Amino acid sequence: MEDVLIKFLSGFVTKNRIQLFNQVLSDRTRYITVVLEDLYQPHNASAVLRTCDCFGIQDVHIIENRNKYTVNPDIALGSSKWLNLVKYNKKDNNTLPAFKKLQKAGYRIVATTPHVNEVTLDEFDLEKRKTALLFGTELNGLTDTAINNADEFLKIPMFGFTESYNISVSVAIVLYHLVNALKKSNIHWQLSDEEKKSVKLDWLRKSIKMSSYLEKEFLLKTE
Repeated sequence: MEDVLIKFLSGFVTKNRIQLFNQVLSDRTRYITVVLEDLYQPHNASAVLRTCDCFGIQDVHIIENRNKYTVNPDIALGSSKWLNLVKYNKKDNNTLPAFKKLQKAGYRIVATTPHVNEVTLDEFDLEKRKTALLFGTELNGLTDTAINNADEFLKIPMFGFTESYNISVSVAIVLYHLVNALKKSNIHWQLSDEEKKSVKLDWLRKSIKMSSYLEKEFLLKTE
């Protein structure tokens, strides 16, 4: 059915748009994902989404404990439209439920924070298994719950007096290094054909006005 719907909805966008979708999909990955714990500044939250989109990260996992994740459209520039945003906000503390879901899906939780057992970007072993990169709030960093339950720790090199980078800068530095390394590796990092179809259908739906109505009418005619 996905193939049928993709063919139908593709008729409502230009060929150049379809070519762009296919090109971007070829660089999308779920081998690396980004996890954000309790961010509260819309500017930084939105800048992170732009960065993830630019580096081909398809999924962003958002943990909402005390703070609701708010996107500033002037900063995000529509990037959230092309990403899968997975939110965890059903409980008072959603960090552990998020970790358990990601670990069940085969991810290791890698906290980006100074720690006694941390490795640097150059030392990080991407081939070990899929990686969920965890980033904390702008002011306080990651919670104790996150640090105590992370699988590994990653350190971003710093050489000045300031103790930490801005969150959006941290995400950009880490993704620039690891995504480039991933593409040079022998790891099968691209989306599967089925994943590409699912994402492409989602993008088409979001690109076409009244797509749900058009789709409903089409399906009624094909019954």
